[in-house]
Amino acid sequence: MDFQHIIEAVGKLVDFAGVAVMVIGAVVSIPMALRGYQPRRLPADAERMSVYRAYRQLLGRSILLGLELLVAADIIRTVAVAPTYESVGVLALIVLIRTFLSFSLELEITGHWPWQKEPSQSRSGPEGGSVNRDSTVPET
Repeated sequence: MDFQHIIEAVGKLVDFAGVAVMVIGAVVSIPMALRGYQPRRLPADAERMSVYRAYRQLLGRSILLGLELLVAADIIRTVAVAPTYESVGVLALIVLIRTFLSFSLELEITGHWPWQKEPSQSRSGPEGGSVNRDSTVPET
């Protein structure tokens, strides 16, 4: 077995892993959502998510991970095996489409773009004044 066949086999294995992650994630997400899954970083004043919303969030996370594996498989197969301009162009288009899908899913799941900071839960201190988050020295 030569190098090209090994790389093709690895690419197919990573492709399979990507699809498996999405399918298993979709199946495992159903009982988790039905049992009342809630994200850990839910703001204190936020209401609980419905079963539908929890399932969508869990399914979205599974799809995101699966897409990342599929992109990795495409890169492995294209770059490791004598890339041509055509194969690199097809790879670029596939990565562009999957990246757009990943960003869209991230926005749907978290409510903000991947490059944006997460909104802080509270902007004010106990007395209603602002909290200095940059300082490591406690105020007296």
